[in-house]
Amino acid sequence: MSPLTLLRLGLAGTRVDGVRVSLTALSSAFGALAVLAALNVLAIGRRVPAGVLAEQYSNAVLREPGLRSGVVTTLMLVTIPVFALAGQCVRLGAPARDRRLAAIRLAGATPRQAVTVASAETAVAGLLGSLAGLAGYLVGHALLHRPDATGRLPLPTDIFPPAWQMVAGALAIPVVAAVAAAIAMRRVLISPLGVVRKARRERPPALWAGLVIMLGVACLAVVGPFMRLADQDKAKWITSTYPILMYAGAALTGLGIVLGTAWVSYTAGRVLHRFARRPATLLAARRLTADPWNGSRTLAVLLICVLFAAGTAWFRAWFETDGLAQRRYQELTNPGMPPSVDPFYLRTMDLVDVAVLAGIVLTSLGMLVAMGDSIVSRRRAYASLVATGVPRSVLARSILWQAVVPAVPAILAALAIGVGVVHGLRSEVSYGGFESSRCTGTETQCAANPMDESLWTSTRTPEVHLPIPIPWDDLARDGGLALAAVLLTVAIGLLFLRSSTDLDEIRTT
Repeated sequence: MSPLTLLRLGLAGTRVDGVRVSLTALSSAFGALAVLAALNVLAIGRRVPAGVLAEQYSNAVLREPGLRSGVVTTLMLVTIPVFALAGQCVRLGAPARDRRLAAIRLAGATPRQAVTVASAETAVAGLLGSLAGLAGYLVGHALLHRPDATGRLPLPTDIFPPAWQMVAGALAIPVVAAVAAAIAMRRVLISPLGVVRKARRERPPALWAGLVIMLGVACLAVVGPFMRLADQDKAKWITSTYPILMYAGAALTGLGIVLGTAWVSYTAGRVLHRFARRPATLLAARRLTADPWNGSRTLAVLLICVLFAAGTAWFRAWFETDGLAQRRYQELTNPGMPPSVDPFYLRTMDLVDVAVLAGIVLTSLGMLVAMGDSIVSRRRAYASLVATGVPRSVLARSILWQAVVPAVPAILAALAIGVGVVHGLRSEVSYGGFESSRCTGTETQCAANPMDESLWTSTRTPEVHLPIPIPWDDLARDGGLALAAVLLTVAIGLLFLRSSTDLDEIRTT
């Protein structure tokens, strides 16, 4: 099969296929922008020597070498919901694509060639999106290059990553998308008579994901004591150990939440079926227990955003408490001077909040695509229920229950875990309490009698201890925003319900 033929077959299809290609390209463009921005930040370290401040930038996050890694990590975290959106876009319009793949097999293509065509469709869409993201990056690089009155730049627009890194970053996204599409097709048997999917797992999800969460929480629980030992210079190896434990604990906790989402859906369905009395709740409960993996993938990405938002809210509370403690300490030590606190860390948290909001928005788009595809793919079942007398309003409420029932406990658990795992790092902020000695004699007497207690007086600075409060307001805001995203997704997805429950859909294949 020639590359031109592969390209033509990959872009062929109906209007729904065009929407899938467009959405996949859009998500790939967002991912390319995030990757290129991360490479741009990393390029600062190659121009500025190690340990030297990049004074050409007005933003301290870019100016200080130790803070650039946090910017890169945040940008890479934004790509998680982007790839989740791309993964959901691949599944949009699956029935029509299955019939087209079967027709390709009927025309003489081998199973491997059919899978290659399906992967090429995703790769081409990803490549178009990556090229659009690269173009947007170059245009933004030129438009945002605006030095202030002192000649400093708000963004690193004075430097580009190496050309090979830009090309590799742009090409990595379509390659990853093609590999992901091929992996997703591993349970699909493409024959000339149709596309058959292998049987799903019939056993309910196991709870072993909870062990992964417990292991991650255990790693983060010892970070706080290790940090205190490192401050006291108990052992040099501790300084290099607790960052590893911190990253490992965060990764294991997030992985456990992702793996445990299906179990939450299954358990929520069983509980709902136990207490449900209305048709809508019974339909939702049976659907959750029959296929708990459906919808749990996008919900898992939303929970990662909620987990990250909860940790961010606690760090904001930490910095606010630290600023309050500094002001009180300055008022006690210098009563006549107005207290001054650097708001740098709080401004940095504002940037992190923007990244979290962007992740929730992108995840909501992925959930919307998944919701619409779920309704359209089950249109025959919904049309059959309507034909037997089930009102469309009952089906709409069942879809709402199916989305909300597992989302509420999962969001609450993500908020609790996100705050709990970082609360062990430090529970209070302390300032002062230092002892200082001052000689009351002459300089000669102090030098000649350094051990004479009658010549020395000890003073102790005032102490300020403030506990770090749990940020209930921020947690309520983040949880409410995540739940509102779920509800808005369901509301928009229900627009597909009326067309999908037409009685003519019973005779469609």
